[in-house]
Amino acid sequence: MEIAQVLENTISAGLHTPPTPPPPHLVSTFGINIIITTTLLPGYATTRQAAEQRLQSAAQENYPAYLEGLSRQLANEQNTPVVRAAAALVLKNEFSGRDIVRLQENQQKWVKLEPPVKETIRGLALGTLANADRQSVSSAAQFVAAIAAIDLPLGQWDALMPTLVQNVNTGADVLKMASLTTIGYICEFEDDNLRESLSQHSNAILTAVVQGARKEEPNNDVRFAAMRALSESLEFVRSNFETEGERNYIMQVVCEATQSSDNTIQQAAFGCLNRIMSLYYDKMRFYMEKALFGLTVHGMKNEDEEVAKLAVEFWCTVCEEELTIEEDNSDAAMNGLDATRPFFNFARVATNEVVPVLLELLTKQDEDATDDEYNISRASYQCLCLYSQTVGGLIITPVLTFVEMNLRHEDWRMRDAAVSAFGAIMEGPDVKMLDPLVKQALPVLVAMMSDKVVMVKDSAAYALGRICECCGSAIEANVHLQGLIGALFSGLSDNTRMAGSCCWALMNLAESFGGESATQTENPLSKHFSESVGALLQATERQDADNQLRTASYEVLSSFVQNVGTDQIPNIGHLLTVLLTRLEKTNELQKQVVSTDDRVTLEEMQISLASVISVIINRLDKEVAPLADKTMEVILQTLTTLPPNSSVPEALFGAVGAMANALEGGFDKYLEAFTPFLYNALGNLDDAQLCSTSIGLVSDIVRSVGEKATPHCDSFMNFLLNNLRSNHLNQQYKPAILQCFGDIAQAITGNFETYLQVVMQVLQQASFIQITHDSSIDMLDYVLSLREGIMDAYDGVIIAMKSSGKASLLVQYVSPIFGFIATIAQDQNRTEALLRSAMGVLGDLADAFPNGEFAQLFRSEWVMPMIKDIRANREFSSRTHDTTRWAKEQVRRQTNLPA
Repeated sequence: MEIAQVLENTISAGLHTPPTPPPPHLVSTFGINIIITTTLLPGYATTRQAAEQRLQSAAQENYPAYLEGLSRQLANEQNTPVVRAAAALVLKNEFSGRDIVRLQENQQKWVKLEPPVKETIRGLALGTLANADRQSVSSAAQFVAAIAAIDLPLGQWDALMPTLVQNVNTGADVLKMASLTTIGYICEFEDDNLRESLSQHSNAILTAVVQGARKEEPNNDVRFAAMRALSESLEFVRSNFETEGERNYIMQVVCEATQSSDNTIQQAAFGCLNRIMSLYYDKMRFYMEKALFGLTVHGMKNEDEEVAKLAVEFWCTVCEEELTIEEDNSDAAMNGLDATRPFFNFARVATNEVVPVLLELLTKQDEDATDDEYNISRASYQCLCLYSQTVGGLIITPVLTFVEMNLRHEDWRMRDAAVSAFGAIMEGPDVKMLDPLVKQALPVLVAMMSDKVVMVKDSAAYALGRICECCGSAIEANVHLQGLIGALFSGLSDNTRMAGSCCWALMNLAESFGGESATQTENPLSKHFSESVGALLQATERQDADNQLRTASYEVLSSFVQNVGTDQIPNIGHLLTVLLTRLEKTNELQKQVVSTDDRVTLEEMQISLASVISVIINRLDKEVAPLADKTMEVILQTLTTLPPNSSVPEALFGAVGAMANALEGGFDKYLEAFTPFLYNALGNLDDAQLCSTSIGLVSDIVRSVGEKATPHCDSFMNFLLNNLRSNHLNQQYKPAILQCFGDIAQAITGNFETYLQVVMQVLQQASFIQITHDSSIDMLDYVLSLREGIMDAYDGVIIAMKSSGKASLLVQYVSPIFGFIATIAQDQNRTEALLRSAMGVLGDLADAFPNGEFAQLFRSEWVMPMIKDIRANREFSSRTHDTTRWAKEQVRRQTNLPA
């Protein structure tokens, strides 16, 4: 039987017995053919997994032959489209995906391949673009792009971009389209080094993609691919866009494409306009006046929903840019800077043209849409919200006119659009302007919670949530609260489709009437608390309740607990016993789990219960003591019954942390029983989030129990130091480990001497990590976070040694600490938290050595200017200013001592 026939039979719909992949040592051309096809089999999970394992084995045994074999299958025109697509997919996945470690390993393997092997694979991949079918071309293009992202920054594969450009200029339509698609994928990569290497080809690339995107291009597939590639290349052709003539031509081509008879080209063109507005707002005034106002408003009315959504999103982009520019200009003015960004008020100028269209589009609801489905009505609502934030009170008149006309309309779509529109403008206009409108509308909106159409009721609930979130001051407790709470709880019990909106509105309502008033004996929520708790507990046990309803109801319960007056503390204590009983019962349900859905449902229920219990413990604070034993008993029991890889421990650890903070020294009696679970989490580097939570929990516990934590600190420190050295734990979690060292030191004071040398060595090594001019944003954030962790650790250690009379042990470390603070003083990249910690360390060092042993260091020329800079910053909090003032006093005492 021919190979092609074997492969066709493999994927035949009537085939009931899948082929057995050959063993690794027989992975020949024929073998790879069978294997890659088997990886695509629907069903036959075991066979498919076996095939994937064969591929992995082949890659491990001979990586060059593996890549070349797959590339030949991709390039072989005799193979079926399915085989070629499978090969392209496997190749693409070798150099892309979310597993960063695996991705970097494979990239390094590629770099180390012999040049002839790489040249062969590149040639096969590029050759595929000329004859690939539609099913294969996308993955093949992504494979070429993934190799390019490795090679081009290293100065390799210089012929690639000229070849792709030449293909676009002279190739057949299939090759043009495939090459443009590849250029688009290459330009998608956000690697700075890649973009720098592409910049030398920017003129040629831009010429090619613009030529393919012109209205004169007869092939719509080519034109669409060109428009997509143009959109992706816009960011790195900035120099071309700065030239008026080139910019005019680009804008002409894109604007013409919005008028294409092909909907996909229109979609790509409006998407391209969105990118242009986002990147080049300052260059858009001329084009907005001449074309874009009209084109985009007309596009919003397009019968093709995807085109209309992208035209709406254009105005979302305009609003987002103008909001950002206003904020940037305001910050610049506040800091006394003259440099401001150009601001053209595009949204304000177009209000009377754009807003009416958005209101009309709100009536295009899809009553069968799922919650996460993005349709034209929802796009318009999002845009209206942004428009309101951008133009403020200017939006009230057109929206209010629409609302008054349609709020009681016979057509439910008009009623729904009217109530949605009113909710959309709650953020942006001055609250004083909205206050009388909200007071007038509240009775109507509450009444609409009884509308005969569920969508209208849902929108009314959401609008009420917006009012509570943005204009809570307009709600009068004595006038509106009873009816408002009643309507929202009625909606919650009415239909599960409304649960999300009702719960969100109730949370906003609780926060609106809680906040600072939660410290009062009684606040407006108090009289409604017991009834609300009962309704929420009932909602979580409804027969038709899904995971979303239960989770949302428990979140509302947390919000009410946080915001009700202190007169309800006894009822909150009773609620804790109810929830503990529920959590205890979930442990019995572990035996009844028979499916993945059962597991997900049970875990979400346990996480919700643990989260509310944590909130209750925080609210009760020391008054939780009578219930502490029972609470910890249930938590420990639940931890014991959980299966491996459960996501529940993280939530339970939150409750344990809250209990430690509440009981302080009294928590130590639970340490013996709880620490095995904590150690297990600290050592579980495969679950980075749980490991991170456990690091924070160590800090909570040692701060609470103080020196009583000493017997457990050897284990804590071993786990923390191992995690710090591990390459398996993401570096973003490591600053918290350093902060934890400081917390442990302060807790056990002089007993920290055991760990002093190794910790100070670690801190000094970490302090050498510097920010350079080419550091990425992520690297900058990491270094700043790391420095905050180092400074907090230093401060904890200094306080510990000083308070235990062991300050002399710090003598050898004082100069390096001063050197670290000096680095921060001279670096403009610094946060308020870092500067506050630096002032704390400076002051505590002065206090630890009051006799002037290091007075000369305090006289360093950078010390007083640093203090003055911090004190002069009006944006810093009073806490920072207080710390800095205290540090200044300590430094002054040192400098006044005799040299």
